[in-house]
Amino acid sequence: MDDELLAVRVAELYYDENKTQDEIGALLGISRWKAGRLLAQAREQGIVRIEIVHPRARRLAIERALRERFGLADAVVVPTPENEVGVQGRVAQAAADFLTGLRPVPRVLGVSWGRTLTDVADRMPDGWATGVTVVQINGGVSLNRRPGTAATLASTIAQRGRGHAVLLPSPAILERLSTKKAIEGDRTVAAVLDRAANANAFLYSAGVVGADSAHVESGYLRPEDMEELALRGAIGDVVGRYIDANGNIVDPSLDERTLGISLETLRAAATAILVVAGTPKHDIARAVVTAGLCTVLITDEATARALLEDS
Repeated sequence: MDDELLAVRVAELYYDENKTQDEIGALLGISRWKAGRLLAQAREQGIVRIEIVHPRARRLAIERALRERFGLADAVVVPTPENEVGVQGRVAQAAADFLTGLRPVPRVLGVSWGRTLTDVADRMPDGWATGVTVVQINGGVSLNRRPGTAATLASTIAQRGRGHAVLLPSPAILERLSTKKAIEGDRTVAAVLDRAANANAFLYSAGVVGADSAHVESGYLRPEDMEELALRGAIGDVVGRYIDANGNIVDPSLDERTLGISLETLRAAATAILVVAGTPKHDIARAVVTAGLCTVLITDEATARALLEDS
């Protein structure tokens, strides 16, 4: 047998028949050392492909590529399930696992809100930290009858971290600039915003431009507002601030009425964790990463590959 066919036989005996390298050597008349070398050759040449299929598995090679390509401090990439069913839940679990293992544990964690982060909060284990302060980094009081999730998710993460939440009692986007300035000028709100801006770490997701946006569901914007933002080049929002593919604010007047930390605060942060999943989020994920708005990316394999292929 030539070495390629021999590598196939060694791999079959090792992986399908659970033979040891010593047993394989005896069966094929080769040394244990050569059996090991042929196993390595089978992996290198793609004769054998090893895949870990557990939903909490990680794609380490892709994580390394993301760190190197975009200068990230860390990246977490989980397998994308077939047809992306449950992809948000997988990524949310990965984010909960990452926060649980983050060292040092942030004394003050700044959090945004939305569906993805609600999933993260629901998956945080009890006792993930001790005495953590969780502060809202942008407004989230709903303007319609839809129950707000911003305060709930911040409180959940804080309670399970045996700490307390500092809430921002304001809508995310105000109708009038004067109203926004008045709210910002309130001593209590100003203190929350100051604490948010100085958090040790930030946890946030990103939204897309469309009628199903959380901002539309919460009553801040209308579907026609989304159409106008899209015409201006918006591809999504980060902590309520709508940006284009280059990470630039697309509507300064809307941005002035948005209450929360600035993009510059995220860009300057030592730890800014973006949690994003699914095909609709590919464009906004690319904009956030390339604009330097995160230091840690937690996402699914399909999104990660899209970032690497398009950059």
